[in-house]
Amino acid sequence: MLLQVEGLRKTFGRRVAVDGIGFSLDVGEIVGFLGPNGAGKTTTMRMIAGYLEPDDGAAKIFNIDVAQERRRVQERVGYLPEGAPLYGEMTPWSFLRFIAEARGMTREAARHAVRRAAQDARLGDSIERPIETLSKGYRRRVGFAAALLHDPMLLILDEPTDGLDPNQRHAVRDLIKKLGEDRGLIISTHMLEEVEAVCTRAILIDRGRIVADDTPQALIEKHGSLEMAFTALTGGEERA
Repeated sequence: MLLQVEGLRKTFGRRVAVDGIGFSLDVGEIVGFLGPNGAGKTTTMRMIAGYLEPDDGAAKIFNIDVAQERRRVQERVGYLPEGAPLYGEMTPWSFLRFIAEARGMTREAARHAVRRAAQDARLGDSIERPIETLSKGYRRRVGFAAALLHDPMLLILDEPTDGLDPNQRHAVRDLIKKLGEDRGLIISTHMLEEVEAVCTRAILIDRGRIVADDTPQALIEKHGSLEMAFTALTGGEERA
C-alpha cells in the first residue's frame, strides 16, 4: 500500500481541525479531496506531506511513518501547497536548480531533473524569464514543476489548476491522468468537474471528518451530480 492514514487528529487551540481521518491509497489511484473551506483538507494534506505534525494518529508512506521519519518520507512525496512560495527574482530554471540541489542532487542529476519537470509542467519559453514577470498561471506551473522534481511516488496537490486558463487546465488534467498511471495522487480542488474528469475516487470531508469515500460516478448516481452530493453531505455551508 502506498499510503495509509490512520486516525489523524489535529487541533488549533479549542478548534478541532481534523478529527480522526483515516483512508488508504495505492499506486494508480487519483483521489479528489473535497470539502467546504475550513473542513480540514489542507491541514490533513500538510500532515500527510510531513509539514505539520498530528496530535494523534499516523500517516505512513510505504509503511514509513511520516512523523517519525520525515526526511525519508519527503523523498517519496511531492507537495504543491496553495500559494506555493517562489523567489520572484529567480527564473524558473534557476529556482528549480536551487530546489534540486537543496534535495542533494548532483549538478548533472539536477539538470536532468529540471528539464524533465519543466517539460512535464509545460513551462516552455517562460523557464528563462524572472518568475515575478510571469502570469499567475505560469507561476503555478513553476510550483507544479518543483513538486515533480524528484519524481515522487505520491503527489499531493492543493488546487493545482488555480489561476490557469481553460486550455492550461486541460493540459494539466491530462498530465495528472498520465502521472496517476504509475503513482498515487491526492488533489484538493473546488472545481468539481475536475474531480469527475481525472479522479478515480472522491473523499469528502466536513468538520474534520470523512463523510463520503467513493468513486465520482457512484456519488453522481446516488445524488444526481457531484455538486448535489457536496451540498447534501456537507450541508452547503462554509466553515470559519
